[in-house]
Amino acid sequence: MSNLKPIHKMTVIGVGLIGGSFAKGLKDLGLVNLIIGFGQNEANLQKAVHLGVIDQYSTDIAEAVKDSDLVMLSVPLGVMQAVLEQMKPFLKEGAIITDAGSAKGSVINAVKTVFGYLPEHFVPGHPIAGKEKSGVDAADAKLFVNHRVILTPTESSNSNSVQRVSDLWSALGANVESMTATHHDDVFAATSHLPHLLAFSLVDMLDDHKELGNVFPYTAGGFRDFTRIASSDATMWRDIAVTNSDAIVKWLKNYQQSIEELTELVENQDSEALYKLFAEAKLARDKHIA
Repeated sequence: MSNLKPIHKMTVIGVGLIGGSFAKGLKDLGLVNLIIGFGQNEANLQKAVHLGVIDQYSTDIAEAVKDSDLVMLSVPLGVMQAVLEQMKPFLKEGAIITDAGSAKGSVINAVKTVFGYLPEHFVPGHPIAGKEKSGVDAADAKLFVNHRVILTPTESSNSNSVQRVSDLWSALGANVESMTATHHDDVFAATSHLPHLLAFSLVDMLDDHKELGNVFPYTAGGFRDFTRIASSDATMWRDIAVTNSDAIVKWLKNYQQSIEELTELVENQDSEALYKLFAEAKLARDKHIA
């Protein structure tokens, strides 16, 4: 990856944990000559410069994307289309557009709506990495090392642009994979979006049952492990639930059926069936999740 030609100018729209880590990682490797950050919170952008995450910033999107060779969109899914509309008139011809959104179908639809077609230099992506902390303070050049990054090129994506984005992620230590946007959204609805919604729902349910009193001081490791992700950003997860609703509803209904079956086993005190379910689940998790 050391033979990669540096990008002359890159713009990061949304300089938080993911966008900031992407920028800082490439900056530390010398793979970008100039990184511009864009956002509405000027204090956050000033902090990003102070921390060495970006080189400069602008609160004017025209200035921020002017002459950029690559634009990284690291904003909530709910504002993706609005940001695309704002920056479209000022993009350099041939500029690569990529993103870090958790639901790919909605991003692709937003791009198609704004441009009227799918640009050949548009390469959708999703880094599978994060931290308990968010914001530019948590930006980490090593965040993506040994983590998967999923690219979901469209039928229009130029192979050179796809390779360029893939090479940048690989340079950051990520394991890059490609799949269709539809398959991506189905997989992550089941493995990420569903668990987050269940964690939020469980905490909310217990908080609503006042007959328990304040139950949370009595929670042990199991509850805390299961519900840790309920401390995630509410805006981000609202957007994910809305933008990937079809796939999430599918897996919520599958889980609802599993809960109904489990309820029946517990009601019937079917110890043999319960043991079989628990043992098979333990075996599957131990085999696939070390």
